[in-house]
Amino acid sequence: MKKTTSKKVLIDASKIMTEALVQSGADVFVGYPITPSNLFYSNAKERFPEFLAGPDEISVLQWMAGYAAAGKIPVTATSFPGLALMTESLNMAFMMELPMVIVLVQRLGPSTGSATTGAQGDLKFLEGVISGGFSMPIFSPSNFKDAWTLSNEAIKTAVKFRTPVVILTSKEMVMTQKSFDIKSLEPLEKVDKTPKAFDPPYEPYKAGKDMVPTFYPLGNKKYQVRFNSSTHAADGLIHKGSPESMRNTIRLRDKLNQRVDEFSHYELDAEDGAKDLVVSWGITADTSRDAVANLRESGRKVSLLIVKTILPVPQVIYDIIDSYDMVTFAEENLTGQYKQLLVGKRTSSKYKMVNKFGSMIDPSEIEEMVKS
Repeated sequence: MKKTTSKKVLIDASKIMTEALVQSGADVFVGYPITPSNLFYSNAKERFPEFLAGPDEISVLQWMAGYAAAGKIPVTATSFPGLALMTESLNMAFMMELPMVIVLVQRLGPSTGSATTGAQGDLKFLEGVISGGFSMPIFSPSNFKDAWTLSNEAIKTAVKFRTPVVILTSKEMVMTQKSFDIKSLEPLEKVDKTPKAFDPPYEPYKAGKDMVPTFYPLGNKKYQVRFNSSTHAADGLIHKGSPESMRNTIRLRDKLNQRVDEFSHYELDAEDGAKDLVVSWGITADTSRDAVANLRESGRKVSLLIVKTILPVPQVIYDIIDSYDMVTFAEENLTGQYKQLLVGKRTSSKYKMVNKFGSMIDPSEIEEMVKS
């Protein structure tokens, strides 16, 4: 009898991501339930080695910082109102270089907006969430397979670069069940947290050529560890205004911006001879795939770019966009936030936008804009 190589189940991305994060080595989930991220809260109670229910979002990020400083990899899931409360602590974790993962499930804003309506409206907030214009790594899955692989990539990146990482998703992705072959997902290995070699003497923020300091947790028996959220030098102490402290802070930007190619993910479906390019990310990727398929069927030559590493922006994304005559950005927000991120707010005859607010984009809307 032939062995089955598939197993189709009804599932949503919250379960897929929870499993991927745990398999990748996440140790603890610290949560405060907020729609539409609630399913992560309930899934994590069942799957994570340790689960803590925070009294509010400020406490959640503070507890996560404590766990990260102790050598754990903490995870939480929230939506915009929760992230707004976490912002100060997130800046603290970024400055202290603490590995952690935040799943941000987008919903319709402003303010509390509509908790059960999806959106793609938080990107510009994330671009500026770290004071000083620093970028955290931000991944955005376009389908269930991405939800699996990018969750693993988030854990790897958090540990490798000693940084908070955001997985940017949406209500439809994590709450809508679909028939999916879970056998198509490859098993994941836990991320190695063994401290890397360094040139002595040990200093908690001393970095080598890779620009990332060796991480030792609080309570280790080898070295004295300091974590400092103020401007500090390699020794972890405040040296106000010193050139060394400034260089150490600039390093926080450079370790990610200069090495972004190591965690850049995108999908380019390039058609020979195409002068048109459709660019999309996250939940709008599927409707963009359908639109491009329909356009090709009608005889229109068009390529498709699905961006999965949102920040820092990899140079390859600019290179791809610059190679086309006409670029149509499709995203579920009013202002074209990803388009603004790349080329600013100015209008240009080269760039078109398909934007929707309060409901998902239909493939026909993208098709009409490409043809216009």
